[in-house]
Amino acid sequence: MHANWSGRARPIVHRGAFALALIILASSLGASAQQAGKVYRIGFLGGASAGDVPLPSLREGLRELGYVQGKNVAFEYRFAEDKNERLPGLAAELVRSKVDVILPHGSPATRAAKQATNTIPIVMVGAGDPVGTGFVVSLARPGGNVTGLSTISAGLAAKRLELLKGAVPKLSRVAVLWNPANPSGRPQLKETEAAARSLDIETQLVEVRDPKELESAFSAMLKARAGAFTVIADPLFLSQRRRIADLGMTKGLPSVFARNENVEAGGLMSYGPTLADLFRHAAVYVDKILKGAKPEDLPVEEPTRMHLVINQKTAKTFSVSCQAICF
Repeated sequence: MHANWSGRARPIVHRGAFALALIILASSLGASAQQAGKVYRIGFLGGASAGDVPLPSLREGLRELGYVQGKNVAFEYRFAEDKNERLPGLAAELVRSKVDVILPHGSPATRAAKQATNTIPIVMVGAGDPVGTGFVVSLARPGGNVTGLSTISAGLAAKRLELLKGAVPKLSRVAVLWNPANPSGRPQLKETEAAARSLDIETQLVEVRDPKELESAFSAMLKARAGAFTVIADPLFLSQRRRIADLGMTKGLPSVFARNENVEAGGLMSYGPTLADLFRHAAVYVDKILKGAKPEDLPVEEPTRMHLVINQKTAKTFSVSCQAICF
C-alpha cells in the first residue's frame, strides 16, 4: 500500500507502529519468496501411451513461459494404454495427488477428468466437440472448471471425405472406422455420413473399441467391398497408427485421417490441426491459470491452421496423384 503526501503535512510514525510495519514487511517478503519458490504440479491424463502424444511440445511451450521442469514445475503422468475404462481411476489419482492443473488429451480423458473434479482447473487438449459433449456451456464462456483447445474434428470430417473422393474418384463405398466409446465421435460420424450422401457414396460403419478388434474390422471392410476408409479422430487410432496403416496397405485400402502422425506411420493422407501445435499452445492456458485466471473466463479456442499431409510413398503405391487431392 502506498501513501501520497501533499502540502506541508508530514507523516507521524510512532515507534510501535514502525516496528509493526517492519514485521508486516518481513512477512510479506517471506510470502513472496515462498511463492517464487513454488513448484507447480501439472497432471497429464492420456488414453494412449506416452509415445503417442507430443509431450515435448507441451514442455517446450512451458519453458518459453518460464516454467522449467524440476525447478518450478513438476509433472504427474497417467496413461490408460488404450483402455478407456481405466481413465476414471487415473483421473481420481491425479485429484488425490492435488495437482494444480489437469491436462487431459482427447474427449474420453476430458470426460473422466471433469467427472473426477469440479474444482481443479482442467485444460483439455484435442477435444472434438466440447459443447456437444457437455464439457463447457459455450466456447466463449465455458462456465465451469474446464477450458482449453478443441480440434473442431466434427467440422473437418466432411472435408476429409471430400479429399478421399478426390484421391479415389471412383469411390462408391467408404468404411468409417470409429470408436463408439468416444463422446465426440458421433458428431464427426454424423457429418461424415451427410458428406457421403452429398458425394453419392455409401458408408459402412466399422466399430472398434479395442485394438484386438482391428483385424476383424478390416476383414469386414473387405467383405463389404469398401474402396477406402476414413478414420474418426480418437486417441485409440492414434496409438494404433502403425498397425492401421499396415492393415490398410495389406488390404489395399486408401485412407484419410485427422492426425498427421497417422500419415507418418504409412497412411495415405490427413487433414486438420497438428497435435504439436495444440500441445504447445496449451501451455499458454496453464500459465494463465497458474497466474490466477479462472477456466470459466478463458474461452475455448479452435485451431485456425489446417494441414493437408500426404505420404508420397503410400500415394505411389495406390497410384494416387498429388494433384488429384491438392486443391
